[in-house]
Amino acid sequence: MEWGFMLIVVLLIPLIMVGIGAFFTKRVPAKINFVFGYRTRMSMKNRDTWVFAHKHSGKLWRNIGLIMLPFSAGAMAFVMGTEVVDVNIFGCILVLVQVIVLIGSIIPTELALKKKFDNQGNRKN
Repeated sequence: MEWGFMLIVVLLIPLIMVGIGAFFTKRVPAKINFVFGYRTRMSMKNRDTWVFAHKHSGKLWRNIGLIMLPFSAGAMAFVMGTEVVDVNIFGCILVLVQVIVLIGSIIPTELALKKKFDNQGNRKN
């Protein structure tokens, strides 16, 4: 019972990344806003940077999420049938790694923005 619950918890971040990533590749939030979307100083410069950042990060999040799903489920298989405390500790470590990967995925998108746009948000030639 505990193992199944922790498996669901561990799969939440990859599933959310796949879902939001797929959403962003198809639909970008209509307005640049401070509530929903990929919100960094560079991505919010103008509509062009906003759309680019969402499409780039969307593909990245979708792909990372698809990679993390089987990895996370497989990793949890190693602790199936062990003590509840071991399952919980292992699950928490997996979630921490997933959060680090999620936050780290900002770097490639910001680098892509800097490569494609100048500091004012104009496309480079």
